[in-house]
Amino acid sequence: MSADQPYASAEVGEELRELNAAKGWHPAVAATSRDRGEGPYDRLVLRGATVIDGTGAPPWGPVDIVVERDRIVALVNVGTPLKEINPARRPGPGDHEIDCHGKYVTPGFVDAHAHIGTPYHSMSGIVPPADYIYKLWLAHGVTTIREMGSINGLGWNLQQKEAAEKNEIAAPRILAHAYFPAVNDRVKTIHTPQQAREWVRKIKARGADGIKFFGAPPAIMQAALDEARIEGLRSGCHHAQMAVTRVNALKSAQWGLTSSEHYYGLPEALFENRVVQDFPTDYNYGDEYFRFALAGQTFMQAAQPGSAKWREVMDAFLEVGHTFVPTFNIYDANRDLMRARRADWHDDYTWKAIWKYFQPQRGGHGAYWYRWSTANEIEWKQNYRLWMQFVNEYKNRGGRVCAGSDSGFIFQIYGFGFIRELELLQEAGFHPLEVLRAATSQSAALLGLEDDTGVVDLDRRADLLVHDRNPLEDFKLLYGTGAMRLNDDTGKVEWHRALRYTIKAGVVYDTEQLLADVRELVRGSWDGDSEGPPHAR
Repeated sequence: MSADQPYASAEVGEELRELNAAKGWHPAVAATSRDRGEGPYDRLVLRGATVIDGTGAPPWGPVDIVVERDRIVALVNVGTPLKEINPARRPGPGDHEIDCHGKYVTPGFVDAHAHIGTPYHSMSGIVPPADYIYKLWLAHGVTTIREMGSINGLGWNLQQKEAAEKNEIAAPRILAHAYFPAVNDRVKTIHTPQQAREWVRKIKARGADGIKFFGAPPAIMQAALDEARIEGLRSGCHHAQMAVTRVNALKSAQWGLTSSEHYYGLPEALFENRVVQDFPTDYNYGDEYFRFALAGQTFMQAAQPGSAKWREVMDAFLEVGHTFVPTFNIYDANRDLMRARRADWHDDYTWKAIWKYFQPQRGGHGAYWYRWSTANEIEWKQNYRLWMQFVNEYKNRGGRVCAGSDSGFIFQIYGFGFIRELELLQEAGFHPLEVLRAATSQSAALLGLEDDTGVVDLDRRADLLVHDRNPLEDFKLLYGTGAMRLNDDTGKVEWHRALRYTIKAGVVYDTEQLLADVRELVRGSWDGDSEGPPHAR
């Protein structure tokens, strides 16, 4: 390998980290201690909750939930709604108790497509510490994440995963998928099917939970997926435009890919009278405006809903039990840039370097707003209509759809982006109970954790959320900023929030404290900057 490619000899799982380091881009400062959260307790009791269990079942209660250390050991129906509870029916006292009368308890959320920051933000300043990202996730109820790509390096992610599992840091559970280095426009160190198999075995030995693909030459990708099956590793793929003509989402699903991320590769599987998207002759994938403007046209060039091809492709995905993680939120700005750019939370919760990275700039991934137009937004709205229809129908026919955020790009912030994903799943046609199911039990099953988390049930891990208000009524109540409401008695605007406590593995986090910590971190990131935070302009 050339000396111009310092990543070529990197340890498996470290290829992207090495490439970024050569550019002067470095990972976030890792979390090293836990300054928030109480517990786990020998006996924690949640009293009188209305439970939404994450399976799609309707709410029920009042229920007393007993947790011992990190496990749910009892769910006791203690009465009838609106009737006084007989104390004799209730479990005994706990070391710590939370009054949940009039409150709702759901499983903790599982973000099926997440990144613990990105070194790319180094282009615009100092990247935020991991603590900033973790606290935003916990403040929005995310108790488990699937880290898709391990951009900070697999070793970095595995160290943070272990610390989070031991509750040594205030962070969700972390599952680490390693980036598969086999595409020319990113990092390519794998050139043969045998090398692919060896790489898969090595990342398994290092402790990776799965693989993140951006595509690969067909023989190499097929070999890697087969070896992943042998090794028991899961996989997801962003079917990037540079590789999708050779391997679309259906072909990789039939080879054993666990999940398709975003939507790339799906419209290509639905093409009827073309193989290649109708690119203009001056298209250049390296120009992010071209990349994302044209990506909003693919579904309009594919088979339409209800057509024979549409049904044939959906049947084929269902037959192999494939999963879709659409991450609708991460492209939401393409439909209405002004809305995404001026979201309520940017002022207090968006780190300086991230905010500056989001602005139009050449060479910044997702910073392609050089000439974003009304026509671009209209095309993306049409693209969403077709994309959402496929995803909703797939769910209705028994296919698995999961909630993922992919935050850190395109005006989406950690935690807030995940809640936006819930809103967009509802827009796609999901009942609010189906939305919560996608964000909890379905995502847990995708990660292979269905027997451990994702539902409120006996012997499951105590990953639980305590809500002051019913989240099914309005997912906006889950934003850290809350939802704007008018108090008719006072004539004043109020901001109502639902999520009071996030319980991860039995550790109880006060979301107000977490949000206050993040606000302080963000204020510090702007110290000495003459431009000031977003609201100052």
